[in-house]
Amino acid sequence: MVTLMKPEVYLREELKAVLAGRSPFDFFKMVEGDIYRDKEGRRTLRFIAEGKRYFVKYHQGVGWREIWKNLLQARLPIISARNEWQAIQTLHRVGVDTMTLAGYGETGLNPAQRRSFVVTDELTHTMSLEYLGEQWQHNAPSLKSKRLLIDKLADMTRRMHHAGLNHRDYYLCHVLLTETFAQTNTISEQTQLFLIDLHRAQQRKRVPARWLIKDLASLYFSAHAVSLTKRDKLRFIRAYSGLSLRFCLTHDRRFWHKVQKRRDALMAKWQRQHD
Repeated sequence: MVTLMKPEVYLREELKAVLAGRSPFDFFKMVEGDIYRDKEGRRTLRFIAEGKRYFVKYHQGVGWREIWKNLLQARLPIISARNEWQAIQTLHRVGVDTMTLAGYGETGLNPAQRRSFVVTDELTHTMSLEYLGEQWQHNAPSLKSKRLLIDKLADMTRRMHHAGLNHRDYYLCHVLLTETFAQTNTISEQTQLFLIDLHRAQQRKRVPARWLIKDLASLYFSAHAVSLTKRDKLRFIRAYSGLSLRFCLTHDRRFWHKVQKRRDALMAKWQRQHD
């Protein structure tokens, strides 16, 4: 006798009205909109329903060939949208601004054919911190703005890691802030940072050191266009750890040396690709 897994589905009330009893798995597979990605069994697009904008990531099932390819390359295959919606829920719980869930669902026992989706409200009037380096190269920020941004990024990172969550693609391009920054060039206490693109995130009781190092080195590398001083880096270390600099630079010295070493390797690879 075959045991079927009961689909797990959550839809906010306005989406229930839009679907009007239709299968959410069929609806989000076929919904039309602005496509951002459509490969490897995952489709990402922005769509409009009843005048409201949403993003949906629909996972069709990657097949055993893709799963084995990832495993043989020592990479964890992404087989479901569950990672993303659980990461969003965790971030909200620990006070990190991120996307807002409008719906999610998963069905199927076979990991190669599992269907799933996650729907979030569109984050409007935001821009990526990826452009920060370019802007600050010709328009230097105030010292206060620079320090506030370092503190906010460190706090976001600390909360995420302390919650047992690591991002795996932790670059400035996956952190958004209000688009008014492009005009004001100012970070204030009220400035919100939103963490996005969580489909590869991992969750466990405690994040292993190697994954902490990967996240921190990736973030550090992605800020290479920003003129960071030694004082800036030490400020981040202190804010992230919540400990005194003396303690960090003695007891945690090897850890931060590994972060620097991995960042340097990423930088060397980037330079080779751009030579």
